[in-house]
Amino acid sequence: MGYRLRLSLLVLVDSVIVLFSIFIGYWLLAFSSSMITTALIVSSIALFISHHVFAHLFKLYKRVWQYASIHELMAIFKGVTLSILVVALIQFSMFQTVYTRTLVITWMIHMIFIGASRFIWRVYRDTVISPNKNKKRTLIIGAGAAGTMVARQLLNSEKSELYPVAFIDDDFTKQHLEILGCPVVGLTKDIKNVVEEKDIEHIIIAIPSAKKSDVNHIIKETTNTKVKTQIMPSVEDIMSGKVSVNEMRDVQVEDLLGRDPVTLDSESISGKLTGKTVLVTGAGGSIGSEVCRQVCGFNPSKLILLGHGENSIYEIEIELRNKFKQIEILTEIADVQDAARMKAVMMLHLPDVVYHAAAHKHVPLMERNPHEAVKNNVIGTKNTAEAADEAGVKVFVMVSTDKAVNPTSVMGSTKRIAEMIIQHMDMVSNTKFVAVRFGNVLGSRGSVIPLFKKQIAAGGPVTVTHPDMERYFMTIPEASRLVIQAGALAKGGEIFVLDMGEPVKIVDLAKNLIRLSGFTEDEIKIKFSGMRPGEKMFEELLGKDEVHDEQIYPMIYRGKTPPVNVEVIFELIREFDSLPVDHLRDQVLDIAHFRVEKLLDVVG
Repeated sequence: MGYRLRLSLLVLVDSVIVLFSIFIGYWLLAFSSSMITTALIVSSIALFISHHVFAHLFKLYKRVWQYASIHELMAIFKGVTLSILVVALIQFSMFQTVYTRTLVITWMIHMIFIGASRFIWRVYRDTVISPNKNKKRTLIIGAGAAGTMVARQLLNSEKSELYPVAFIDDDFTKQHLEILGCPVVGLTKDIKNVVEEKDIEHIIIAIPSAKKSDVNHIIKETTNTKVKTQIMPSVEDIMSGKVSVNEMRDVQVEDLLGRDPVTLDSESISGKLTGKTVLVTGAGGSIGSEVCRQVCGFNPSKLILLGHGENSIYEIEIELRNKFKQIEILTEIADVQDAARMKAVMMLHLPDVVYHAAAHKHVPLMERNPHEAVKNNVIGTKNTAEAADEAGVKVFVMVSTDKAVNPTSVMGSTKRIAEMIIQHMDMVSNTKFVAVRFGNVLGSRGSVIPLFKKQIAAGGPVTVTHPDMERYFMTIPEASRLVIQAGALAKGGEIFVLDMGEPVKIVDLAKNLIRLSGFTEDEIKIKFSGMRPGEKMFEELLGKDEVHDEQIYPMIYRGKTPPVNVEVIFELIREFDSLPVDHLRDQVLDIAHFRVEKLLDVVG
């Protein structure tokens, strides 16, 4: 229906209702004298004009009535009441009296019919246009403001495939009450029973302010139902502008970490980054790219994206240029193994802060290619650190791994050696050199989650190395925040680690991911493939001789600095770097393994 036709129809309907209301009001009180007839005509004209004036002022002809709510009802109340008051004033000024009972009856009829003429659109939509029988019966967890908003949105949306039928809330005072016609039917522990009793086909968790541990508990209850579950974004994501408040997302494995995410000390970080020049190596990788995004939030004057892969650097460059137009964003395609190139880049840009995220990290691959692990993780770190020292960088933060603690793999060993180089550089340089250890990063390239998702999409099986294998997990944003926060906390020589809560069994992670994907363990099997070379059953964050008990920032610990025999390290690096290219692959692997093992023996 066009706007003009709709406006004409509403004006016509309102005119009939206005005249009908006042005539019925007079007729019910059986007035018939000539004075009353004159008053009736005058009052009718006054009510007719005043109604349309106030209807225009309160935009009664511009509202979308199929979504009518309390705001529209209040607009009708104000318009009708003020129209009646205008008629009362005119009656008093012309006839020195007010026909109070007649006007009260007129007001009641006026309100009822104007309201009914508008809200009938909503009734028509709910009962005729969009019957709920074809929609999925939805359970909303959280009967607060967010849950109410979600329910109203679903009820008012013609396109939504969901229809709210009940609420779950742990607030005992809300039990057995109704919100927008939907009852509060139980507590979190009752989710499974409610899903069965109410034939629930969809679940929405609408508690954006809830602690991560509470959300974790709720999700564990919903995964037992085999019903698809979505979650409202957290307050953190809403405030950061990542998502809008009404965007729902599927529950992810990250929601099952069971602890609150790491937050940043924005004030201390701003002093280190705002208006500064920042360089990130490995800027196209999972961690490096997220570090770049979060650094941009602190408005540096210049950000240099350094990486070896042109495609990944190009992608993050385009993303950041579009989002942060006020920041000068530059790219450098460079290999950290090229010492001369690294020095040239550092001297060209003279960065204030360097985040070194470039590394080889895949354990089985590095077991098969130990020479590349040493070249990239050890020699590349040495080159980058020395270039930073020469360029007068103020803070240098290296990304390390929990596999560097008591390492059994080539990858872990090379990262531990890189840490020793960083600690040595801190003793001989004016630059503050620090390292940051991560657990497994969920969703990063080469991590277990993308692999599990591909295996589930292919129909299984999901391969797990060992039923007892455990790992610490964190999200990509958390890992990046830890890197940035470490730079702000750096005094020099520290190894920072995140309190990542309790380790998670890989098999439990696989089971949760299968359930979150809408399958059962009967449909997607789990297959144990056995431990691979270099893998450990359990990971540690700090060695026994590295532990400081106190937190230096919420959820962040600082490790002690053990002594380092750097001359032996540099000697072995020089030997490795001068190996003839034509040596047999096996000899190179043997030498690389020997170098790593010898280094570990030397430093104890």
